[in-house]
Amino acid sequence: MRLGNSNKSSRTPHADQNHLGDAKLILVKRRTRLEELVVRYNTVQQAQFYIERLGADFSDYIEEDRRYRHSVQQAQHQLGQLGRVQTIDREHVPNFIFGEQDIVVVVGQDGLVANTLKYVTEQPLIGVNPDPMRWDGVLLPFTVEDLKMIIPDVMRKQRSLKEVTLAKVELNDGQFLYGVNDLFIGRKTHVSARYEVRLGSSVEQQSSSGIIVSTGLGSTGWFKSVLAGAAGIVGSEAWKHMHINGDDVNAESPVTRGYQMENFGWDAPYLYFTVREPFPSRTTAVNLVFGQVHPKQPLRIVSQMPEDGVIFSDGVEQDFLEFNSGVEATIGLAEKRGRLVV
Repeated sequence: MRLGNSNKSSRTPHADQNHLGDAKLILVKRRTRLEELVVRYNTVQQAQFYIERLGADFSDYIEEDRRYRHSVQQAQHQLGQLGRVQTIDREHVPNFIFGEQDIVVVVGQDGLVANTLKYVTEQPLIGVNPDPMRWDGVLLPFTVEDLKMIIPDVMRKQRSLKEVTLAKVELNDGQFLYGVNDLFIGRKTHVSARYEVRLGSSVEQQSSSGIIVSTGLGSTGWFKSVLAGAAGIVGSEAWKHMHINGDDVNAESPVTRGYQMENFGWDAPYLYFTVREPFPSRTTAVNLVFGQVHPKQPLRIVSQMPEDGVIFSDGVEQDFLEFNSGVEATIGLAEKRGRLVV
């Protein structure tokens, strides 16, 4: 079910004199940790009992919730002075219809910006840090107080925008999914996944704990951690003296060779993929474990998993495509780009 555009719309009494243009301002927020706990345990008191029984400081949950709610209220007030405001929660973003002239304001952590960015098209997105003392916020360059200056500039198209390359996976049944940071292809439980992978003229049967495809924006996240682990192993003294079944494994890894990647920026016209924990056997190989994906060289994967095969993006496991036996996935650059206000 898609949401209409009449939900939680608000304006201040003086908005008619002050608003610029006819754009709608879409404010995206999320639940706090405290709100998530209340959903699970029904009351604040029960949530507090659970957290304190584990020895954690419940006051931190309360303070985080207070600061976040205050930031959202401030943002609503600031935006209400400038135009029509509609507030939506994170869980409604996938089904929300963004208007062509909308300006999207996200108040939250970097993950909320990424998960919103993949559902917009050409709309500019403004990342607001609700608590700079708590979160660094790579994608959150602004505070709530900045909105009164930023929004008019964006409306007049006088603000710089930074383009972000998105990944896209399309299945042979017509389903598709975008990724702002990365895509994961594997088993729902992260145990061994079986599939055929093809890149250019190379084809390989593999068994692994999954494949990660990263954008330039996501290259400092999950993707970086996988490469760092591989590089650390290959560079260790133990690796240099290690033999498996009589074979010398002290060889330069393709992952290590690609670890120092230059120019893999947010707008890079390519993606990189890496295979997690590939397992060599009589029927599976480990040669096609790292590579670049670009418009002339998409990554194709055919599932050989009878059940629990999934593809999800940006760490959101709840929003996934089923990827079971016989389904083919084609992964490449998305036809659209994200546009972050800077």
